[in-house]
Amino acid sequence: MMRDFVFYRAPPATFPRPDGKLKAISLPEDVYIKKFFQKYLAAKGHDAIKYNIPPFTMFLLFSFVCNMMEYWKEKKEKKKAYARLKQIARLQGKKPPPNPYPSAIKRRQALERKFVRERFSSPEIWKIVEKIKEERQAERFNGTVSGGF
Repeated sequence: MMRDFVFYRAPPATFPRPDGKLKAISLPEDVYIKKFFQKYLAAKGHDAIKYNIPPFTMFLLFSFVCNMMEYWKEKKEKKKAYARLKQIARLQGKKPPPNPYPSAIKRRQALERKFVRERFSSPEIWKIVEKIKEERQAERFNGTVSGGF
């Protein structure tokens, strides 16, 4: 059954033999690329490789990538240091210190947690909820709401 299954992949790369002088290596086009260009003829004129990027833009991009790599490296070192600090505290039988580098999202959630819990216990909110329930019930009995279809 499996021998009848045809695998579609690009043909292997063929390299020309030297006839006295070396020719440039030419790789066959991928099957999928050929099919794409057959389907979308307008795309043939646009080659993704031939973009002319100004040197200043390349310099900015390179510096941005370098800064990000430094940031990630520093962040990883801080995480390792805190993990080691927790390990030492556990070995000494002490409570581990709080994380000096908490997630910004968790910090924001901690600030909002009070307001989230307040929704369920606030009398003003309960009054609004009861008012909405009464309005819905009145609409149901008056027949102003459709059957939900």
